Amino acid sequence: MTIQGWFLILGFVAVLLALAKPVGAWLFALYEGRRTPLHLVLGPVEAGFYRLARIDPGQEQGWRRYAVHMIVFNVVLMGFTYAVLRLQGVLPGNPQGLAGLSPPLAFNTAVSFATNTNWQSYGGETTMSNLSQMLGLTIHNFLSAATGISLAFALFRGFARREAGAIGNFWADVTRVTLYLLLPISIVYATFLIASGVPQTLAGVVDVTTLEGAKQSLLLGPVASQEAIKMLGTNGGGFFNANSAHPFENPTALTNLIQMLSIFLIGFGLTWTFGRAVGDTRQGWAILSAMVILFLAGATVTYAQEAAGNPVLHQLGIAGGNMEGKEARFGIAASALFAVVTTAASCGAVNAMHDSFTALGGMIPLFNIQLGEVVIGGVGAGIYGFLLFAILAVFVAGLMVGRTPEYAGKKIEAREVKLAVLAIAVLPLTILGLTALSSVVAQGLAGPLNKGPHGFSEILYAFTSAVGNNGSAFAGLTANTPWYNGLLGVAMWIGRFFIIVPMLAIAGSLAARKHTPESAGSFPTTGGLWVGLLVGIVLILGGLTFLPSLALGPIADHLAMIHGTLS
Repeated sequence: MTIQGWFLILGFVAVLLALAKPVGAWLFALYEGRRTPLHLVLGPVEAGFYRLARIDPGQEQGWRRYAVHMIVFNVVLMGFTYAVLRLQGVLPGNPQGLAGLSPPLAFNTAVSFATNTNWQSYGGETTMSNLSQMLGLTIHNFLSAATGISLAFALFRGFARREAGAIGNFWADVTRVTLYLLLPISIVYATFLIASGVPQTLAGVVDVTTLEGAKQSLLLGPVASQEAIKMLGTNGGGFFNANSAHPFENPTALTNLIQMLSIFLIGFGLTWTFGRAVGDTRQGWAILSAMVILFLAGATVTYAQEAAGNPVLHQLGIAGGNMEGKEARFGIAASALFAVVTTAASCGAVNAMHDSFTALGGMIPLFNIQLGEVVIGGVGAGIYGFLLFAILAVFVAGLMVGRTPEYAGKKIEAREVKLAVLAIAVLPLTILGLTALSSVVAQGLAGPLNKGPHGFSEILYAFTSAVGNNGSAFAGLTANTPWYNGLLGVAMWIGRFFIIVPMLAIAGSLAARKHTPESAGSFPTTGGLWVGLLVGIVLILGGLTFLPSLALGPIADHLAMIHGTLS
């Protein structure tokens, strides 16, 4: 490890902490539906959408109606994307003449992008036409991210409102987030990427002459526009198979830093928005503090393991850290940080191959996702996932010290606790169940590149990434098969919507409840003790649930490595 590496990690966090309040303030304006400076230009566009769709943005919805509209919206978009991918071969915008996707791959990809997972069982530049990338996939990058932020707003209203029967209007939330947040930032972001060397063209291939005089064909396309929202919306789907390790997606150290910052930007801001919504910004800072502690712990372990390198290679006379699967342009520190950022935030973009990390270095990205995408988490999904843990934490604290379980001015009763447990239990049940099944049947065992603990880690990581809606991969699993395309598609859908519905039910239940002022009998939820309890609850639940599977995979792999055996 180096001073420069630590400076990068700590400076990265410091910049985001400075941006949390201004970003959160902008999000709060959208949460409340207030006018912003952008309304002068985009206000008529917003009003036009409402007239076209015959929607009254002032007509609010109860949690059931909000949930139904959200699910129908995503199902229709998923079906549209499936059709685009299947018909790719006969649609325009296909300069390479690529054929349509097979039914299992089209299903997997449509579900993946509709759920903000962006898992890719294919190589982007060799499978997807320009039209498919723009119309089929990039549109989901905007709308799945907007859906997540809108759902966070709905839960915020559940805590903030008093004896209310509604939690907002789904269509108004999605429209405002897309128009006034995601689209403007993405335009500026894409312009920066183009200036940095990222292609943005409808051309398919350009022939160049190398320095040695040979001819080489380079694949191009509308990369910058997809790259911007891919990072900002914590989507992660790469235009190229090498993702953000490809120089056309991530050409410089500066673009690498900006990409990491953009992955966390909205997640940091939403914590402040929550505090402002419930009338106490200390609540938001407490949540953010717990998230940052978990993030820094993971970054420290990953950086330390990758900097230490592989002892087996050291015995062979190859000194230094682990550079296998990493871009020399970025090095160990920036690669380790990117891996922790992308899995802490449910993004899934990669600038290094996690399959090539050391056993424990690769375990942290895996464990980040298993915690329930709450270490910053996906846009919207991170904060509402963390609030589910907060509900459990305040309930546990009330049992331990005999105080009233209250959080952000609302009493936490049996209904909220049961729904929170139901939502949190979805991840381990689905991840471990499908991993176990794929570890014993022939179709599942045909996928891993490696055998033994590392091969098991590849299977475990795939289902963890799918259910956690992350989308990154160990990159050692052959997933473009009917077995994995089908099961991973189902896993992604469960991991997204089987958590959202209980969460919205909690929002509806809390919104209908009276506000309970803090008293001497309330458990404090803003200080260091509360932050420690939050961190403990997240780690204990994740550790107890997934430790056996981690012991069979990366921990066993690490023990084998230090004894001289490599998978």
